[in-house]
Amino acid sequence: MSTPPEPTNVALRVRDLSVRFPGRDGPVKAVTGASFDARAGECVALVGESGCGKSVLTASLLGLLPAGAEIAGNAWIDPAVSVDSATSAGSTASGSTASFPTTSAIDVLAAAERVLRDRVRGRMVGLVPQSPVTHVTPVRTIGSQLAETLRELGQDTPVEDAAARAHFPSDHLDHYPHELSGGLAQRAATALALAGEPRLLLADEPTTSLDQPLVEDTMRELRALVDRGHTVVLVTHDLTAAATVADRIIVMYAGRIVETSPTAGFFDAPAHPYSEALLAALPERGFTPIPGLAPELTRLPSGCAFRPRCSRATSACTESPTLDSIADTREVACWHPSHTGPNERVEERQNAPS
Repeated sequence: MSTPPEPTNVALRVRDLSVRFPGRDGPVKAVTGASFDARAGECVALVGESGCGKSVLTASLLGLLPAGAEIAGNAWIDPAVSVDSATSAGSTASGSTASFPTTSAIDVLAAAERVLRDRVRGRMVGLVPQSPVTHVTPVRTIGSQLAETLRELGQDTPVEDAAARAHFPSDHLDHYPHELSGGLAQRAATALALAGEPRLLLADEPTTSLDQPLVEDTMRELRALVDRGHTVVLVTHDLTAAATVADRIIVMYAGRIVETSPTAGFFDAPAHPYSEALLAALPERGFTPIPGLAPELTRLPSGCAFRPRCSRATSACTESPTLDSIADTREVACWHPSHTGPNERVEERQNAPS
């Protein structure tokens, strides 16, 4: 079996992350066994239908899940990692393959609320929310809220400079949230998220309710942050937008990661049947709806959750597939993937009896 190379400059490492919520019909399995890395200077896009667990996963990294949520697994964030981190074999510098998680890394899933409040939120990790206007105080100007955020985070950066990081115009700092357009509200939210100069930015559906020019503008701003060395985890159902900014695509279905791939490879040759269906649903690719409905997270089918909607399903699919490497940079959880590499486990899957 081929083994993918260990990624370097790791800023975020998620391993076996699961989230459960209590429900009337049993536990809601919002996220199950999620594992992935995100590097400095990289944008990773989490994609999938609504309710697949994307936003729950990112909220768990900041300790923002509601009371009663049961969380398992690990998620290390390293505040010291950067694009320039040493990556030579055997190095003990932050971000090297030999040392992650480093002594400076924090497991945010195990961290106490005090640690999340004082060291993580706003300082190590910034959040660009889905609805920016609902995350700011409506009766205070953007400038006053940005100034307070800088002060609370111990930053002596001038408000105008902090606004400029997100290309928010200084002549609008005296405006109230309701006076801003959707695009400017998004820039204000980004400026607030960047106030503490975090290296990791979580962008949760940042293009919701924006028209196409503003979507393109928002994606350009996120890409500019990545190119300056930030790590961005983008949550989106907009595959077209993800294609313009993401370096890698992570596909989620029914709470599980079913495929990871470099962006170009994902759009050119998706491996998982669900990935194929997502792309086929794009207007420019035929606008073909995915048959059936996503399963309820309290009543997931046995084996592969996509099995009831999949034209390639066989009896082998009644057993749960694991996320395995099919190439140096690609992984898929499927017994019958479209795209395969030199992986004995995949060959065993394809030879499974029908």
